[in-house]
Amino acid sequence: MTDAAIPADAPATRNTATVAPEAMHWDSRARRVVTLYVPLALFVIILLFPFYWMTVTSFKPNAELYNLRENNPFWINSPTLDHIRHLLFNTAYPRWLWTTMGVAVGATVLSLFSSTLAAYAIQRLRFRGSQYVGLAIYLAYLVPPSILFIPLATMVVQLGLFDSPFALILVYPTFLVPFCTWLLIGYFKSIPYELEECALIDGASRLQILRQITLPLAVPGLISAGIFSFTLSWNEFIYALAFIQSSEKKTVPVAILTELVTGDVYQWGALMAGSLLGSLPVAIFYSFFVDYYVSSLTGAVKE
Repeated sequence: MTDAAIPADAPATRNTATVAPEAMHWDSRARRVVTLYVPLALFVIILLFPFYWMTVTSFKPNAELYNLRENNPFWINSPTLDHIRHLLFNTAYPRWLWTTMGVAVGATVLSLFSSTLAAYAIQRLRFRGSQYVGLAIYLAYLVPPSILFIPLATMVVQLGLFDSPFALILVYPTFLVPFCTWLLIGYFKSIPYELEECALIDGASRLQILRQITLPLAVPGLISAGIFSFTLSWNEFIYALAFIQSSEKKTVPVAILTELVTGDVYQWGALMAGSLLGSLPVAIFYSFFVDYYVSSLTGAVKE
């Protein structure tokens, strides 16, 4: 009686129930590989390949660079330091590097100072039309530098700052301040206004509140704006090309292109070595403050 009560298709049902979870598990794992790991691997390869190519070219001798039939273009058979040695000792690259560092630091400090005051005034003083002022400042960031560099060049010449790195320190905030102001406005929104109200009741001035309460709480936002300003100042090309003529006063992005190319001869080893060494300060800067950068952007966007 017991055997007769068991349906004839019972074993098939049990096998189907056993196989189905395995099929679902395999299907989920395959979908995860296709939709997540493969695109992520492609993204990493595309992102890091330029740095790999610069590194390979920097340490590859000229015999391998210009003889691709007998040498693998993606690998080094006989590494050499000749290109880096030529760059550091036979050119003014150390001077270019220090000039770029000074201009980037000076423009970053000036931009952060101006942006902090502007963002605090727009977000905390609550005057009529403050939102439109903030929007107008951000729209100023969208103006292309190719439109502005001609009138700015006229002003630089009239001030007697042409062919001086100090001109770049004064010009770079024209495109750094708008974005940094917008970024800090979004971050200042995440700071409770009640803290400032309590300080006002206790008799603190606006400058005291800004210095002792708001700025310590806005350190991640300031670091993010500083990273943004430093990176754009370091990589800027148009203004540095238009305002600087002397070879020893040029910045790295302009110098490696104008000084390491003679006619139609490109010193590819030195060019790539200069690009690689020039990207290291920015990479190191990002590695130390990447957590603050992400948190500040999150705080700015969510508001």
